[in-house]
Parts: sequence; structure tokens; C-alpha cells
Amino acid sequence: MDKYKNNLRSSVVKLAAVGILATAASTPLHAAETVRWKVQSVFGTHLPALGDPIAQVAKQLKASSNGDIQFKVYEPGKIVPPFAITEAVKNKQIPAGLALLGYDQGKIPASGLFSNVPFGMEPWEYAAWWYDGEGKKLAEQVYAKHNIQPILCGVIGPETAGWFRQEINSIEDFKGLKIRFAGLGGQVLQKAGASVTSMPGGEIFPALEKGAIDATEFSMPAIDQLLGFDKVAKNNYFPGWHQTFTANHLVVNKQIWDDLTPSSQSMIEMACTAGTLRALTRGESLQGAVVNGFAAKGVTARTLNPTLLANLKQLTDEVMQEQSAKDTDFKRVYQSQQTFMQEYKSWKRLAYLPRDF
Repeated sequence: MDKYKNNLRSSVVKLAAVGILATAASTPLHAAETVRWKVQSVFGTHLPALGDPIAQVAKQLKASSNGDIQFKVYEPGKIVPPFAITEAVKNKQIPAGLALLGYDQGKIPASGLFSNVPFGMEPWEYAAWWYDGEGKKLAEQVYAKHNIQPILCGVIGPETAGWFRQEINSIEDFKGLKIRFAGLGGQVLQKAGASVTSMPGGEIFPALEKGAIDATEFSMPAIDQLLGFDKVAKNNYFPGWHQTFTANHLVVNKQIWDDLTPSSQSMIEMACTAGTLRALTRGESLQGAVVNGFAAKGVTARTLNPTLLANLKQLTDEVMQEQSAKDTDFKRVYQSQQTFMQEYKSWKRLAYLPRDF
């Protein structure tokens, strides 16, 4: 009888253990975190490479998280003005947004260096500086003062140097020219004597068509074509000296970001890293066909002459020195970029085929 009782007791203990293990196996160690964010984009999601990556990021996050992380993406101006995204995120008016950090330049002088730099890095070079150099660390330090967590979430190739009604052959041709230009490049053209204004993408064509501005830059040819610049200004200049790359960042309220689990943070960062690559590849895939179609539209692709480029570079150096003298963060970020570029160009010069054969 004692042996029977012992065997019965042993069987009951084993069954209980199996039950506990089965329950543990079917129950997650941590309950999944639910993220529901309104995310306003600075660029329309119909714009390839520039605006559509954030929609792809939202789609990927929803799928990979089984619906636990969802972004509701809003078009420019639907919640706050396009140039006010960072401020709205800072104040928790919205939890996050896709921003061109250079639009913060009035309040954060160093911000322009994280979005586009005259005579700056190649797009993949900027990504290398961000991920494997000091870029990410410096951006986080600069924006932590403003309650913002910046995450690289898109990078594309150079813009055109602009769309002009008349030909531009010397630095003197910029004097008195009314032009839409953004960021540090705009400061360079102001030094050249241009009358520079900045406006969101949706406002540019009406201003150009009505003659409120004589010329404009915005992005790559495939994007500019969608905005209709080629209907009014028939001289499209290259290379895009003022914006050798364009980087977009997901900006998240720092308190909201810090409250996320490491798992959610990692998933958002991975989705943005994927979005960065896809923006670059999509942008590069579209431009050739658009440029090849210029002639049929009466557009002439023109190249800025070496003397003019040298003059613009000289003015750029002056702007960078002036900004560095005014703001320690600007100086620190700019020096980091210049150091990275100096080291990288040894590899760049040796490794890549010259494209003049």
C-alpha cells in the first residue's frame, strides 16, 4: 500500500510539473507592448524616396510586430505646419514625426549638418558617419537638450543645383535673384547676393509660376518633376553642390522614447535602418529615366562651371567658419564630419572607378 501511495504521489507531482511547463511555454515572459503613434511627415508620402519611406516603415513595423507597433502617418500640415514638427514632438503635441532637421536651424544651429551640407558627404558616406562614426552620438547629444530622440530614417542622393528661368554662368548672376533655397546652402547664396526664401514643397510651384521667385531647388529630378518645376523653369543645373545628401530623421519625444521597452526601441530602429537603405535605392533607381526625358519637355540639363563652383565653395567655407564661431555644437559636429571625410577620401579615391572614361 505504501509503495502504491508513493507511486501515486510521484505521478501527481510529475503531472503537475508537466502542466506548469506547458503553461509557461504558452505564456510570453513579457506582455507585448502596444505602441500607437501619430506620425506627421514633413514630406508628402507620394514623393518617391523622399516621402514614401515613412509609409513603408509604418507598414513593416505593423507586420513585424504582429500589430503591436503601429504608426498612423499624416501628410504635411495635417496636424502641425511642416516646419514645426520637431517643436510639436518636443511638447508632446504629437509623439513622433518624420523631419528634415535642417528646418530647425533657427533654434538649433547644428541641425542643418544632420540633414544636408554644402560640398558635404556622399549619401552612403553620411550613413557611415551616422552609424559607425560620431553622427548618431552627436545628434542625440544635440537633440537631448530639446527633449528629442533622433533616428536616421532615410537618406537620398544629391539634389539638383536648382531650376532657373535664365542661365547661370557666374557668381554675379545670383545677385538680386529671388530663389527658394533651404538650409546652409541658402546662407551661401545670400552671401552671393541672392534674395533667398524658404517654403514647404507644396508652396513652391505657385510661387514659381506667379513669378514670386525666379528659381528654386527642392530635391532630385524625379521628385521635382512631380512638383511641376519643369513646366516653368527650363534650365536644371547640376551638380547639387548645396545638398550632396538629404537625410530625414524620425524624431520622437525623448520621454516617450525612454518609456518604451528595449524590444520596441530596437524594432523601430531596425525599421528605420531598412527605410534608410530603401530610400537610397529607390532614389537612385528613378533619376536616369527622368533626366533622359528632359529634351522632350524642353528642359536643358546644365552643369555649373568650375569657376562658379569654386566661388560657391569659398562662400561655403566662410559660412561654416561663421556658424562654427557662433555655436559650439555646430563647430563640434562640423569638425567631426570634416575629419571623417578627410579619412574616407583616401579609400574613396583609390577604390572607386573614375567615371570619366
